[in-house]
Amino acid sequence: MPDAAAARAAEPHGPGAWLGQVLLYGLFALAIGVFSQWPPYRHLGDDQALIKLSFTRVGKPVGDCRTLDAAELARLPPNMRAPTKCPRERSPVTVEVDIDGASVLKRVAPPTGFAKDGASAVYERLVVPAGEHRIAVRLSDDVRARDSGYRHESTVKLVPGQVLVIDFDAAKGGITLQ
Repeated sequence: MPDAAAARAAEPHGPGAWLGQVLLYGLFALAIGVFSQWPPYRHLGDDQALIKLSFTRVGKPVGDCRTLDAAELARLPPNMRAPTKCPRERSPVTVEVDIDGASVLKRVAPPTGFAKDGASAVYERLVVPAGEHRIAVRLSDDVRARDSGYRHESTVKLVPGQVLVIDFDAAKGGITLQ
């Protein structure tokens, strides 16, 4: 037979415990409500807009594929006898952004991966005054080419608080502004 102290400990607590628990939960909810609204956060000023440059792109190989001759193929194990050998390393992706004729960003994103054969990722934020701007974007993903492989120029009107995203989508022809 259990003793009296164990029986009392197993009983539910009285109304004071319930009231204390409700009071503590209420204070916790009040603290969350206050700090979700205060202090106010503004990511941009009243007359500013934001341009985000955000994309991932796999650069072109740094070199051309070459055909192996019969002697080179004979030295390789049978399961490795591919007739051509291509470099794994990819070109870094270079992006340049001009706003109203002034260069505001030039970024070289190296390829990822141990063998430098992965994608290059770019993410930049540019805070600009709201209004009409001439934006020129150049992107190069091939170290063997002297000029930028992709270009996009357009005039955009940015309203205060607007976020313009510069992206790269090969299916849409390259550089896009959204």
